[in-house]
Amino acid sequence: MTRKEPADTPLGDAFHLYDTTLRDGAQREGISYSVTDKLAVARLLDDLGVGFIEGGWPGALPKDTEFFARAASGELKLRHAALVAFGATRKAGAKAEQDQQVRALLDSQAPVVTLVAKSDLRHIERALRVDVDEACEMVRDTVAFLVGEGRRVFLDAEHFFDGYAFSPDTALKVLDAGVNAGADVAVLCDTNGGQLPLGLAETVREVKERTGFRLGIHCQDDTSCAVANSVAAVQAGVTHVQCTANGYGERAGNADLFAVTGNLVTKLGMEVLPTGGAAELTRVSHALAEIANIAPYTHQAYVGASAFAHKAGLHASAIKVDPLLYNHIDPASVGNDMRVLVTEMAGRASLELKGRELGVDLAGQPEALTSAVRKVKRLESEGWSFEAADASLELLLRREVDGPQSDVLDEPPFELESYRVVLDHRSDGEVVSEATVKVHVAGQRVIATAEGNGPVHALDAALREALSPHLSWLDSVELADYKVRILPGHPGTDAVTRVLVETSDGEREWTTVGVHGNIVEASWLALCDALVHKSLREGPA
Repeated sequence: MTRKEPADTPLGDAFHLYDTTLRDGAQREGISYSVTDKLAVARLLDDLGVGFIEGGWPGALPKDTEFFARAASGELKLRHAALVAFGATRKAGAKAEQDQQVRALLDSQAPVVTLVAKSDLRHIERALRVDVDEACEMVRDTVAFLVGEGRRVFLDAEHFFDGYAFSPDTALKVLDAGVNAGADVAVLCDTNGGQLPLGLAETVREVKERTGFRLGIHCQDDTSCAVANSVAAVQAGVTHVQCTANGYGERAGNADLFAVTGNLVTKLGMEVLPTGGAAELTRVSHALAEIANIAPYTHQAYVGASAFAHKAGLHASAIKVDPLLYNHIDPASVGNDMRVLVTEMAGRASLELKGRELGVDLAGQPEALTSAVRKVKRLESEGWSFEAADASLELLLRREVDGPQSDVLDEPPFELESYRVVLDHRSDGEVVSEATVKVHVAGQRVIATAEGNGPVHALDAALREALSPHLSWLDSVELADYKVRILPGHPGTDAVTRVLVETSDGEREWTTVGVHGNIVEASWLALCDALVHKSLREGPA
């Protein structure tokens, strides 16, 4: 907790990768970190190798005060990062050493403090209700006091770009007051998020030339330019970049730590993370999303599940020759993977590449490949979707490649004779579904009945009851997710339904699909594929 400088990063103190997920990111609608969550987030960010972790605003928020207290007690051991406390300058007409909020920053024991100060004349006069001289004295006094107490200080110049456009002299006076009092970095904040890259970069260059100060950048994403603005600022000379994990933040969010870092590392060749850190970007991004209880954004640059996913046959043909022909970087460099999506757009190259990914060798088997392409296109036209159902696609490909001799067909875990589902609406208002299945398994005819809170639940329960004595692995298999979609072009009660079932055995997850005019049959098809796929991995029961 005593370190003021980032450790073990290749660029050391020459460049700051600064994360404010725990303060600015926590202002996103829907996020509410507990203190335990905040400690877990900080550990992940430190593992990644960011230089500075802004932990919150001690003294203003009880949870943040507790976070710093627990960090100082030894619960948070940082290897790469320095912990930062965020706060405001002292109040007007007071002394910094007597200001309770400033004292709370010291009490946090954080080695680094980031102070926010208004740099827009309109905010100074209308919000603070002081003149420029007093605003600058508030900055100067607070920075000097904290530096005198042994803290490293960064100055966040709030509303800087808007303020500089309105009154450049005022904005620069605020910077000057902070830096001359001992602040290490003057951070230019696009607080309203209204800047565009070319204009922002021009302002950064001008301020750097006029002041000679070490500059930082903090961008909001209201124009969807926070990442571009941050990278443009680096190219214009800033050496301190503030971001949040996955772009979390109020309104439209902040500059995404993972996109910014991906750009700095892979495009600008800047070693802003420890060796091997870039390959952890995807893992850390998804882990932080889990803590925030927000589903990872599949189309997120660099780290999203779809960031290197290819759907068009034209892409797949080129990727078959050289993956970099349609990937801007090697996905593995940021811990991600390339995927080939199989849809009605799929051609031979797409399916061959997808088969290779799934462990099904279609090379040198032109008839099987042609048949598989035709079948996929036909099924997709009928409403099936294999884009998110790799397990069902693998079974389809194996059946095409191996034909009647396929292990999938030769030794299925069970064969269906029939099933029946009834709905019972009882006099007390309770609605219960009951399912009966008749299957052949391990040379026996088995009949099982079970109840559930819906027809699919009942059917799954009855099938499990029938199969459990014969399939040793079945108890580990759970339904992880169930999605239903009514397909376009089939409105009303006569609609065709597509069901996606995600199944887990505690170690891996796989997704299967079923399509039918009856939702129960569509679900049955997906459930069966899920068990057949698991059986294929396990071998004979």
